[in-house]
Amino acid sequence: MMTKKIGTPSQGKEMSFISHLEELRWHLIRISIAVLGLALVAFLAKHFVFDVLLLGPKSQEFPTYKLLCKFSNMIGIQDSFCFKEESFRIQSRTVAGQFSAHIWTSITLGFVVAFPYILFEFWRFISPGLHKNERRNSRGFIIIASLLFFTGVLFGYYVVTPLSINFLGSYQVSEQVFNDFDLSSYTSLVRTSVLASGIIFELPILIFFLTKIGIVTPEYLRKYRKFALVIVLVLSAIITPPDIASQIIVSVPILILYELSIIISKKVLRRQAKRKEKGKI
Repeated sequence: MMTKKIGTPSQGKEMSFISHLEELRWHLIRISIAVLGLALVAFLAKHFVFDVLLLGPKSQEFPTYKLLCKFSNMIGIQDSFCFKEESFRIQSRTVAGQFSAHIWTSITLGFVVAFPYILFEFWRFISPGLHKNERRNSRGFIIIASLLFFTGVLFGYYVVTPLSINFLGSYQVSEQVFNDFDLSSYTSLVRTSVLASGIIFELPILIFFLTKIGIVTPEYLRKYRKFALVIVLVLSAIITPPDIASQIIVSVPILILYELSIIISKKVLRRQAKRKEKGKI
């Protein structure tokens, strides 16, 4: 069985299904090499990765806490947003706990830094199967998707992570129960907050492609806007301290992304309609 080529070598040639899989395998191999290479760099920079990056949100000197404290004083609510040094301890209670946390944190950091290259490799795999005008219209895909992802990562690290750590680290069901967190639990919280935020910020890209293939429309997004609002508020209530200001800080960017997705969906349909009028589709 012969299919249309979706790979990088030999533009214009037909490739079998097995050839597609072989081509995909090499793209995945190059992606793995890039991620593991950057993970090795992160592994060697252990002190910076853990003492500065990973454990930074635990410190009172973290930039987010300073900005929120200044903001609360500026608007006249005194020290409402000023956070004290976290009283909880982080410990490792398994033999390989620290080494395992070191490995997975390095791999996660490698993936984050290599994200533009990962997109580039997948783009090299699928772009030959697209029409010329589709490749031209998607020219800025890698740049835009990477910027959205890194914006989400920064949002997760500087907003979601410190708010979550501050709330969960100080939360007690009883004064007789002390917070001594396991290293794997702490690192998992940071990694999840950062990666989840990065992926959520890819919402406009996802809506773009779903609109292109006819699964999503602007009307559909408007119809379920209120459900999206409820979901966002529930999620922000779970991951932030139980106060309105913190929930708004987390909710607003996600809601802006949702509204931006509606605009993108509308533009995609408008562009498709123009092409139909010109007889290009």
